[in-house]
This record gives sequence, structure tokens and C-alpha cells, in this order.
Amino acid sequence: MTPEQAKRFKYWQTRTILATMVGYALFYFVRKNFSLAMPGLEADLGISKTSLGVFLTLNGLVYGFSRFLNGILADRMNARWYMAVGLGLCALANFAFGFGEDVSYWITGEHTGDRFTNTMILFMGVMWVVNGLLQGTGFPPCARLLTHWIPPVQLATKMSVWNTSHSIGAGLVVILCGYIMGSLGSGPDHVGAWKWCFWIPSAIAFAGAVGLVVFLRDTPTSVGLPELEGTETRGEKSAPKGAEHKAFLMKHVFRNPLIWILGFANFFVYIVRFSVLDWGPSLLSQSKGVSMEHAGWLVAMFEIAGILGMLFSGWATDRWLKGRAHRTCVFCMAGAALFVFAFWQLPSDAPIWLLFATLCAAGFCIYGPQALIGIAAANQATKRAAATANGLTGLFGYASTLVSGVGLGYVAQHYGWSWAYVGILAMAVAGMAVFLLMWGAKADGYGSGVSEA
Repeated sequence: MTPEQAKRFKYWQTRTILATMVGYALFYFVRKNFSLAMPGLEADLGISKTSLGVFLTLNGLVYGFSRFLNGILADRMNARWYMAVGLGLCALANFAFGFGEDVSYWITGEHTGDRFTNTMILFMGVMWVVNGLLQGTGFPPCARLLTHWIPPVQLATKMSVWNTSHSIGAGLVVILCGYIMGSLGSGPDHVGAWKWCFWIPSAIAFAGAVGLVVFLRDTPTSVGLPELEGTETRGEKSAPKGAEHKAFLMKHVFRNPLIWILGFANFFVYIVRFSVLDWGPSLLSQSKGVSMEHAGWLVAMFEIAGILGMLFSGWATDRWLKGRAHRTCVFCMAGAALFVFAFWQLPSDAPIWLLFATLCAAGFCIYGPQALIGIAAANQATKRAAATANGLTGLFGYASTLVSGVGLGYVAQHYGWSWAYVGILAMAVAGMAVFLLMWGAKADGYGSGVSEA
């Protein structure tokens, strides 16, 4: 690049990172609002923990499948419009969810009774599954955008910065919804505060979707800049679309053992992460006696500590491990297991600062792998298949809701929170073991095809 092109590229790179960070954080506004609404749904509507767990599981499974399919599509479509339209539709699905009681009344003509309750749960379940389907339009276009705008040697550091969007979005929405649930209370005719946990984040997310259209552009060539140098794999420059693209995906993704190992590891990482993020308010209030306002802040601090963990793990990967993100993940999962155990052992009357400290330490550790798996998958599959690889690993990640959703809800309801802690701890140890399987893998798949383990 010429000096002028390099200056313009830096501007658009920064603009793309910031815009996608804000955009993806807003996807969490209309996804993780559910966890703070759950106590209200349980109290106002009588929905059991197991049923709420089914909501989480169905949403997660559909999201994982959607992320996989959208990963394949996003590698070949305009990421700017793909992400913006998806976020807008997620906002509409959340807005509709908040009207579950009203829709049930319009359909049945009743305010109570089995028919009313079944209709309400069915409508809400469908809306939350639809939201999970639409949520799959969030990360794949980001993976495409970032690998087009960030060179591989900088990807771990800069994408770790970008990955703070997960924690920023989840942290802000749990604080927002924590105050909603703590201050608005329940009004007459079951018009509870939980509804506003969906309506207010929906409005914010819809405004964000408009912002994505304004601030994003697809690739460097779309703004008259050359593509990044040194990010072609063997034969890529001459490879046409169609059959050659499918062959490329098969080699670098579907027949790449490293991508499958990352996928299996992601399953365990997400169980630990979602167990705290989805069940955190219920777990904290019911197993540790924490108020809802404090529970919201505790979960938010878990996310904020995760931001620091992501930044440190990305920097450490590039600084000391020469881009081998999978090695960093081994140490992170060991730390997560240690601090989950420490948090479990704290008595219910432990000082609030000690609960904060141990939960934050667990968040610091678990969010390193959460960020680095996407980076490792993108580097192993190369920029031509980054979205597809992340879609596949994401499919495993959100299949984890079989355990962190209905599984954890069932265990907590029938056996108590102590056994739930045991399960979370076991999943952290299992994740560390899976990451060890690719300890000897190369940092990326550029230049020589599929890396060898």
C-alpha cells in the first residue's frame, strides 16, 4: 500500500472494529436480557425452572444451528447489510415476546386457566426460538469483516479487543434489566417489570441496526483499498467460486481436525460461561442469598472481568505463544475450574466483596477461551472460510445449552444448586482436556494448507 492508502486503511479498520463491537454488543441486549427476566417470569407467570431451561435450550440450539448456516452464507454476502438487518429483526422478535400475555388473551379471551397459560408459553417459546434463529446473523458477518480488515499476525490482539463486545453488551444489559426488575415491580393484571426487560433493549437494538448501515462497509475493495497482503492460502488467488469454494471449505473446515477440536472445546467453554450468564441471577439469589440488584451487578462484574481476561489472553497469545491461542486456552480453563470451585465453597453469609472477587476471577479465566476459539478458528480456516469455521465451532458452543439450559435447570430444581456447581466444575476440567489435544498445532493455516497437530 501507499502511505495514503495505509492511512485510509487504518481509519476504516478502526471504524469497522468499533462499529462491529457496538453492533454485536447490541445483539446481547436482545439475547441476555432473558436471564434477568427469568425470576419475574417465574414469579408472575408461574413458569418453572425446568420450563425456563427449555426456553434457554431451544434458543441456544436454534442459535447454534443458525450461526452455522449463516456462517456459510456470510462468507459470500455483504456483511454490512447482513448484520444490520439481522439485528433489526432480533429487536422485533424481543418486542413481540413482551406481549406474550396480551397475545394469549387476544387468542383465548381468558386471563387465566390452562388454555391461556399453554397459549402464552407456546407463543413466548416460538418468539424466543425465532430470536435464536435471527441471532445467528450476528457473529458470522463480524468474523468475515474482521479477517478482511485485520492481518493474521495482529488478529489475536485486536480481535480480543473486539471480543469485549460480548461482555460489554451482556454486562450493560444485566445492569439495565437488574434495575428494571428491582425498581419497577409488578403492576395490576400481571403487567410485570419483566416485560420492560424486552421492550427497552429492543428499542436500543433497533437504533443500533440503523447505525450499522451508516458506519459499516464490507471489504477494503468496497472503499477503493487493496486487500491485505499475505493472507492468501495456496491456490486462493486463482480459485473461482462454486465448486472450488466448496472444496476449499471441505479442506480447511470440515476435514480439518483442528476445527473439530476447537468445536468440541467450545462446547465445554460455553457450558461454564452460560451457566453463570443465564442462571447467574437465580443462582446468586437462591444459593447465596444475594438481592436482585446485587445479582445484576455481580453478573455484570463477571462480564467486566471477562473483558480484562480477553484482553490479557489475546495479548499473551501474541506476546509469548506466537499466536497459538489454543495453548492459552489450556491455562485459562484450569483457572476457571479453580475459581468456580472456590466460589462454590463460599458460605451464603460470605462478604459480598469475596463473592465479587471469586466470580470475577472465574470470569477473567473463562472469557479468554471464549474469545480465542473464534480467533483460532479464523486463523486455521483462513479469511476465505473464517465465518464458516466460526459457524461450526459456534454450533458446538450453543449445543451446550442442552446442559447449561434445561440440564442445569432440572438439576437445580430437583437436586439443588450444589450439584449444579459440581456439573459446572466438571465441564471446566473437560474443556481443558480437549484443548490439550491440539497443544502442538501451528498458529494458522495460511500458506501451507491445513495445519498439522
